[in-house]
Amino acid sequence: MPLKPLPDSARQLLFICSQNRWRSLTAERLFDEHPHYQVRSAGTEPGARVRVTAGHLGWADAVFVMERRHADILRQKFGAALAGKPIVCLRIPDQYQFQDPALMELLRARLRPHLGDW
Repeated sequence: MPLKPLPDSARQLLFICSQNRWRSLTAERLFDEHPHYQVRSAGTEPGARVRVTAGHLGWADAVFVMERRHADILRQKFGAALAGKPIVCLRIPDQYQFQDPALMELLRARLRPHLGDW
C-alpha cells in the first residue's frame, strides 16, 4: 500500500541504512544544496560511518530507511524519539556502491511518491 506524501512541513530528512557508506550517504548527497530540504544520514550498525542517535531522530521531520529491519532497529532502540514521526521504508537492498547511477535513479523513483518532483 503506497504511503501518502509527507506533510509540506517535512523539511529535515534523515536517511538510514546499515553502515552509512553507500545507500543512505548516496541519498544524502542527492540533496546537496537543495533549497528546500536539509538532509542527514546515519547507519544502524556499530561500525557505521555515522551511527544513528536519538539526536538524529529528534532533528528529523521524517525518517527514510532502506530496509524494514532498519525501521525495526530504530523502533526497538529509539521508540520515544520516533513518536509522531513518519518512517518510510524505501525497500532498497544492500547491493549498490556509493553514488551508483542505478542506486540514484532508484532513490529518486522511491522518493517521488513522498516528496514529489524535488
